[in-house]
Amino acid sequence: MRSFFIFLLLALIALQYKLWFGEGSVTQFLHLENKLAKEEQDNKKLSDRNLALEADIVGLKSGEKALEDKARTEMGMIKEGEVYYQCQD
Repeated sequence: MRSFFIFLLLALIALQYKLWFGEGSVTQFLHLENKLAKEEQDNKKLSDRNLALEADIVGLKSGEKALEDKARTEMGMIKEGEVYYQCQD
């Protein structure tokens, strides 16, 4: 009877070891859960950026005003007949 309990105790220890440190263990699960949360956060940032780019594209396609603003701010373009002053500190 005593050897049976020793066998059960050893089996319990082996199963606990596999649960905490083996393949598919609790620590591995927690690591993957943290990695998933980070990936979801990155996906949210990229999704927000995509929405902003999509709105920018729609604005550029829909009107000349948005196209003109983009050319002025990003490329430094000016209209014909305008005078451009640049001040230095």
